[in-house]
Amino acid sequence: MIRIGILGEIGAGKSYIANNFGYPVFNADKEVSKLYKKNKKIFYKLNKKLPKYISSFPIDKNKVTEAILSNKSNLKKILKIVHLEIRKEMNLFLKKNRKKKFVILDIPLLLENKIYKKKDILVFVDSPQKKIIKRLKKRSNFNTELLKKFKKIQLKIGYKKRKSHFIIKNDFTKKTVKKSIKNILNEIS
Repeated sequence: MIRIGILGEIGAGKSYIANNFGYPVFNADKEVSKLYKKNKKIFYKLNKKLPKYISSFPIDKNKVTEAILSNKSNLKKILKIVHLEIRKEMNLFLKKNRKKKFVILDIPLLLENKIYKKKDILVFVDSPQKKIIKRLKKRSNFNTELLKKFKKIQLKIGYKKRKSHFIIKNDFTKKTVKKSIKNILNEIS
């Protein structure tokens, strides 16, 4: 099994690219949403650390945002608890898909949390800044302050590009994306 990690800026279209590979995708953002809705263990851990914000189950994402924006140490507390569980979910996903030729890892903090392995193929999704901002503003939960906090904990874009084996220019057209993906898959097969 070849693991392909998708890197890029927030709003660059990493999930869009990941889903177009045509192989099983581990989407960390979706897994976090599931944890907030279904995992009482996560609720109890977050409630213990942030009782002022996390007080009812299922966890309200707006309350998580509130906690992050109110105090810079809260983001680290949340990540420490959530990422441990996300790793477990990812390992289950990898085990389940071990016979697949490729698996796609759509994990925003893949490099930052040292989740990748040396043999992983890293693909950087490069999108024009104007398109990124336009896409982010369309999101119902868009918050400029929250975006800044997340960008602070991420590695620099230049570093991620240098670390990547491939760069996909995401112009958000299916034809271009499919062609770039096909070229990558042909090269690593």
